[in-house]
Amino acid sequence: MIIKNENLSKIDPKIWEIILKEKQRQNNNIELIASENYTSLAVMEAQGTLLTNKYAEGYPGKRYYGGCKFIDLIEKIAINRLKKIFNAEAANVQPHSGSQANQAVFFSVLNPGDTIMGMSLQEGGHLTHGMMLNMSGKWFNSICYGLNKKEKIDYKKVEYLAKKNKPKLIIAGASAYSQYIDFERFYHIAKNINSYFMVDMAHYAGLIAAGEYPNPVPFADFITSTTHKSLRGPRGGFILMKKKYKKIINSAVFPGIQGGPLMHVIAAKAVAFKEVLKPDFKIYQKQVVKNAKILSKILDQRGIRIVSGGTKSHIILVDLRNKKITGKIAESILESANIICNKNSIPNDPEKPYFTSGIRLGSSAITTRGFSELEIIKVGNLCADILDYPFNQENIKNVKKEVKKITNKFPIYKN
Repeated sequence: MIIKNENLSKIDPKIWEIILKEKQRQNNNIELIASENYTSLAVMEAQGTLLTNKYAEGYPGKRYYGGCKFIDLIEKIAINRLKKIFNAEAANVQPHSGSQANQAVFFSVLNPGDTIMGMSLQEGGHLTHGMMLNMSGKWFNSICYGLNKKEKIDYKKVEYLAKKNKPKLIIAGASAYSQYIDFERFYHIAKNINSYFMVDMAHYAGLIAAGEYPNPVPFADFITSTTHKSLRGPRGGFILMKKKYKKIINSAVFPGIQGGPLMHVIAAKAVAFKEVLKPDFKIYQKQVVKNAKILSKILDQRGIRIVSGGTKSHIILVDLRNKKITGKIAESILESANIICNKNSIPNDPEKPYFTSGIRLGSSAITTRGFSELEIIKVGNLCADILDYPFNQENIKNVKKEVKKITNKFPIYKN
């Protein structure tokens, strides 16, 4: 059978109809999930090309398939742009996700049973940093550090645990931590015990690229990240590393944990990296941080407790205990008013992880959409209106109407 060159709407109208509904949902909802963003049409166009047809196991100039001369050019461009963004010595753009990027680093320098140390999931870390149900917690002896009484990273405890347990790899980075991370201090802790130092900057990559958050590249042996979230690219991952580790990282990615790279995604990454290198990306990230601080301030003024007292990034972690509702309930009720967020554990959370005592908010997507101070103030008050009276149906209905007024002014994809 010869493939018909017809549009998706004709080939599979059911899937096309669902995609259109999802487009409508994205346009009609205010997106506050901190790990989500909107890519440009150019990024999506690159990802939807015929590059998806091409296998390219290996690396530029050393492929295991023929016909890769143009594929090589694309991957080289992506690597060079990425290195330029972060002033890195070497880069690998093939990981399919941030989690796989982390796995590649583990595979490159660790053996099963080795000790690693990362931030506790319950206090803001990521499950791939040693959570017991994740591969990182099952294959390795995982030691967790956390926060102090001010809900900031407890660096003295980090140093104590490092000296006591002598981890082979120390991980800095988080999924729900709104403050600056002192990468230089982590570097010195790792160096003093002869440990490898890895930074997972998935959440902060866009801010780091624009100079709005500390850059870990001068300090870390390995830096992993996603390409979406604050970086505003396609779904995927990458690894930066010191040049001396390039060979072992490349080998860990392929053939270590992956086969053929997704060349259509790598092309989309390259396009996103070019966008990051433009001057207006710095303006965008400055507004991301500004919007997060405004949103945090409004919620605080409305009597909603913000974990660690505020934010220095795009992330806001909200403690709902004084509202007498769980994060799961808050997430559901906010969504019924067309405000999207995710439930999230808070430090020393009394609730189980499925329910949580908090929600996590982020400013990246709404800033991409064009929201500035006036819209953010409005959004903050609408969120507070819901959290103040979560079970009042008339209140939910009124908030939903106000959300509609805002989203109508800021369509995401017009065509």
